[in-house]
Amino acid sequence: MTEGHQFNNITLGGRGGTNTGQMKIYSEGILWRRQGGGKLIEVDKDDIMGVTWMKVPRTNQLGVQIKDGLFYKFTGFRDQDVASLTTFFQNTFGIEVQEKQLSVTGRNWGEVDLNGNMLAFMVSSKQAFELSLADVAQTQLQGKNDVILEFHVDDTTGANEKDSLMEISFHIPNSNTQFIGDENRPPAQVFRDQIMSMADVGVGGEDAVVTFEGIAILTPRGRYSVELHLSFLRLQGQANDFKIQYSSVVRLFLLPKSNQPHTFVIISLDPPIRKGQTLYPHIVMQFETDLVVQSELSMGEDLYNTKYKDKLDMSYKGLINEVFTTILRGLSGAKVTKPGKFRSCQDGYAVKSSLKAEDGILYPLEKSFFFLPKPPTLILHEEIDYVEFERHAAGGSNMHYFDLLVRLKSDTEHLFRNIQRNEYHNLYGFISSKGLKIMNLGDAQAPGGMAKVLETDDDDAVDPHLERIKNEAGGGDESDEEDEDFVLDKDDGGSPTDDSGGDDSDASQSGDDEKEKPAKKEPKKDLSSKASTSKKKSKDTDEDGKKKKQKKKKDPNAPKRALSGFMFFSQMERENLKKTNPGISFTDVGRVLGEKWNKLSAEEKEPYEAKARADKIRYKDEISGYNKNPQPMNVDSGNESDSS
Repeated sequence: MTEGHQFNNITLGGRGGTNTGQMKIYSEGILWRRQGGGKLIEVDKDDIMGVTWMKVPRTNQLGVQIKDGLFYKFTGFRDQDVASLTTFFQNTFGIEVQEKQLSVTGRNWGEVDLNGNMLAFMVSSKQAFELSLADVAQTQLQGKNDVILEFHVDDTTGANEKDSLMEISFHIPNSNTQFIGDENRPPAQVFRDQIMSMADVGVGGEDAVVTFEGIAILTPRGRYSVELHLSFLRLQGQANDFKIQYSSVVRLFLLPKSNQPHTFVIISLDPPIRKGQTLYPHIVMQFETDLVVQSELSMGEDLYNTKYKDKLDMSYKGLINEVFTTILRGLSGAKVTKPGKFRSCQDGYAVKSSLKAEDGILYPLEKSFFFLPKPPTLILHEEIDYVEFERHAAGGSNMHYFDLLVRLKSDTEHLFRNIQRNEYHNLYGFISSKGLKIMNLGDAQAPGGMAKVLETDDDDAVDPHLERIKNEAGGGDESDEEDEDFVLDKDDGGSPTDDSGGDDSDASQSGDDEKEKPAKKEPKKDLSSKASTSKKKSKDTDEDGKKKKQKKKKDPNAPKRALSGFMFFSQMERENLKKTNPGISFTDVGRVLGEKWNKLSAEEKEPYEAKARADKIRYKDEISGYNKNPQPMNVDSGNESDSS
């Protein structure tokens, strides 16, 4: 009994819906953890103001009221648990447990019991329902006898359940004896005034404590004005407006970006906010790292001295990401996680990686991994079954990159790809120090394992893309068929319309090479002639066939053909695309460039089209002069005669 009691399948109820988890009641207090990770409720025994039992359909409900005015409802206890826990609370905490009776008569008239910031509606001395006044956003007096309570439009509400309480109305007749009024102040007005004092609503309660304008939020994407209120935060943008209760804030993350002037601030939510049919469990904000701000809190002096003096200062001056995180932490009570001991090879806090075809950075933290910015993925160490280092899938035994597979105990897998090879030792040492299981340790010692990938420290020694091309080409006849994505510096050698490309002549400078390739293709022509005699005769008798053979021998003095706007765009974007997407194939490069070009507006295409028009004029002038004074190709013809 001294060690406490532990229960499974205990449901936590609230405005955000119901969640099932594990609960531990021990000598230091109460701990509830959501099943599958996420939300954590921790109550110290000194903060417990009262404990109640209530019989609800098919089970029992434990109510715990704490000093901050919050009231937690835990459901799922058996009848025998009620007796044992009642004794435990009395002997260990010195708290007398009260028993509440639930009214099931279905009546909608009764009395109101105000206790702290809890409102209970009593019917025949039994509780019909209860409300937390901390969730009340506004009160209205309608007529002389009706009081309407409106609740915060919390965007986390409804993430787990379809229905949520938005408004409730109470009718207080003049004959009421609980809230006594007069001619100028009817009983409904007295009731409303008491609600306002306990719920802390009204003009002061509606004002934001501090506002941060124009904050860039990556998820959900947009630029928002962020208002921090006493009990909730508000994200107000041009198209969206979110209100989020602090009770839904699980944890804050303050993560600087390596070698970039930005810092991530992530607000983890449970339950998540909803936008359409999409749930967002993490709000990813991006602040300028070196931006200094000065903020004054809009808060009454009495409220500050009684509730926030030990948590906040009335004014702040410092870096915007630190000021924002400090104020939000003081108002919400959420803990802040910062980078731990891990350092990359460039002394950063994260490593570049990609997840689900999205480029980002992976933060190895002390108790979790966090991939940002999209899709924001948080993986707790305690949820991991094992990790596995894998060779990069682009091919080649000696690569610049490797992949990291993280498998969870729930059989879910996350594959982080394109991690630079020089980060292996840092990641391996960090993961080993955390006691996480590494599956392919044996493979790392094998000739074909990770040790083979990392055997050379020279990052410039091997180009993985070139190695893949060589492996696929096999060094044979297909080498000049490799150009699948319009590489400007290569010639396909067989296209009668492709006269562009600066390296065409370099790729076929030797007359021996040019004669060797058609010689290999001659047997194929003989085979095709047997299947199609008429086509062979037309090719043999047509003089155009000879011209096609001669077309491969391009005059180095001839002017290069004009490039299109897309070609100029490809020249500018190709290298950037390969840097941001290591290991991307030639086919995908052409596809991605084509998609990017099609998405550009006419104004965005104009600079490239202007270059194309200028290049077209250049080609017309040069080809006109060349046609008037053509230069003989003595070198090529001499080589051809020598070889023959």
